[in-house]
Amino acid sequence: MDPVVVLLSGGLDSSTLIHYVRRRLDVGPLHALSFFYGQRHDRELKAATAQAALADVADHRVMDVADFGTLTAQGSVLTNPEVAVPDLDSLSASERTQPPTYVPNRNMVLLSIAAAYAEAIGAVDIYYGAQAQDEYGYWDCTTDFLARINQLLALNRRRAVTVHAPFVSKRKMEIVTLGAELGVDFSQTWTCYRGGARSCGTCPSCAERRQAFSDAGLPDPLD
Repeated sequence: MDPVVVLLSGGLDSSTLIHYVRRRLDVGPLHALSFFYGQRHDRELKAATAQAALADVADHRVMDVADFGTLTAQGSVLTNPEVAVPDLDSLSASERTQPPTYVPNRNMVLLSIAAAYAEAIGAVDIYYGAQAQDEYGYWDCTTDFLARINQLLALNRRRAVTVHAPFVSKRKMEIVTLGAELGVDFSQTWTCYRGGARSCGTCPSCAERRQAFSDAGLPDPLD
């Protein structure tokens, strides 16, 4: 069977995704791809390495594209350590449609690299963990984005690569529930955008994670 490529950040969504692809889908060898793109919460990459081992992937690559963080530092608090990450509660309704934690064009760039890697190793399927954020939103985690990037990739004149996002319409609570069913070790994931020694609990990503575990009726080992 053809290999498949999974984008693995080390967060809750992508960690659940790689176990979902491994255990629920009829696929070939898994190739996990992670990125250091200058994110302040780069400790998520340790979680990615742990999850890749737990999912028994055939190959796990961590790419250093730190210059991307330099290029986007003026447009995102995740790649600019000089600007504080806001609490979710501090964001207005308009800010939540594309909060300061958005990294300009990140998913397009990372998926493009993943598509090149997939084509080179003979894979035609890429999976990434886009989900329907409950409290805020990114345009590159939507069904429209998914459809249009696949339209672009379909221009390939040999074997077109297809991007899949099985969780794109799922709430975070549903992903937590699924992860629990799959036996995902949530203690080996990292969510906090601030990247400190412990999860802050109040940044947009932490707040959404906390609510998801609460809604699922499950304890969060990082809380």
